[in-house]
Amino acid sequence: MTRAAIVGASGYAGGELLRLLLAHPEVELRQITSEAHAGQYAHFVHPNLRGHTQLRFTRLEGLEPTDLLFLALPHGRAMGRIESLAEMGERLVDLSADFRLRKADAYVSWYGCEHPAPEWLARFVYGLPELHRTRLEGASYASGPGCNAAVSLLALRPLYRRGLVREAVVDVKVGSSEGGNRATAASHHPERAGVIRTYAPTGHRHIAELIQELELDAEAPGLHFSVTSVGTVRGALATCHCLLNDGLDEREVWEIYREDYAEEPFVRLVRAKRGIHRYPEPKLLSGSNHCDIGFAADPRGKRIVVVAAIDNLMKGAAGNAVQVMNAMCGWPETLGLGFPGLHPI
Repeated sequence: MTRAAIVGASGYAGGELLRLLLAHPEVELRQITSEAHAGQYAHFVHPNLRGHTQLRFTRLEGLEPTDLLFLALPHGRAMGRIESLAEMGERLVDLSADFRLRKADAYVSWYGCEHPAPEWLARFVYGLPELHRTRLEGASYASGPGCNAAVSLLALRPLYRRGLVREAVVDVKVGSSEGGNRATAASHHPERAGVIRTYAPTGHRHIAELIQELELDAEAPGLHFSVTSVGTVRGALATCHCLLNDGLDEREVWEIYREDYAEEPFVRLVRAKRGIHRYPEPKLLSGSNHCDIGFAADPRGKRIVVVAAIDNLMKGAAGNAVQVMNAMCGWPETLGLGFPGLHPI
């Protein structure tokens, strides 16, 4: 069995990671850390795990060396201590934004801070297996994508890598768990319940990942990105209006996406002409690592609307991190990730 530990296991992504690793057939989860809950049982914070583990949270200072180390810390917490953290694990998967971007100056532009360990950025593989599977195989360090970036990249990349898109407008609708488990004025129930609130019409940090991974011009990317909070807990739905250089019909679009994703275990193409589930829906993916993708061609012009859905805590965070671990270790990527979601829910 491969020994593993989670640093920052008390948050929502950390809790999902804990749930997945406890059931993984190749992993023995040895330690979980939390400064706020040190000494308490995991199920005190994650009550869904009652009866599944007797692990207690420890402080980071008590962390012992391990084979696999997962970092589920808030953004900015790992970058300043990466040297000491890397000494504790032979392989490391970071769920935060601290090592997603390859250029140090991008952290100044998008996160408003100088990166304290720029020499480490090149050591991390951007951890979206559908884009970087070969680099992840045998890698020592990987950084998970942002959830908004993950769903948007999977939706857009087949068109962008073929040079078909002239310009795109993307709106991602997200549930409240994307904001983490720390209470804020925006998460206060009377303010959050039932909301439809655009909180980042421009300038969202995840644009930096789209520019990087789609290889766009940083000064004029031709990609317009906004994020809207909606009254759900889980889920991210990306609606991508792609303005094309030349016209495509739906049959051609289907062939493009099938060529790229037919062999991908977690990408499902949704193409139904009847019924109520004709396009992807995050609700159906709760607890699963799938990304569902659908599309429609505008018959009046050179426009394709691509719709993609994920569970933001799974394919957008913990589930993807386990898929990345599987790829790094040479295990089947689906190992420990077989849950298909729920219906109805």
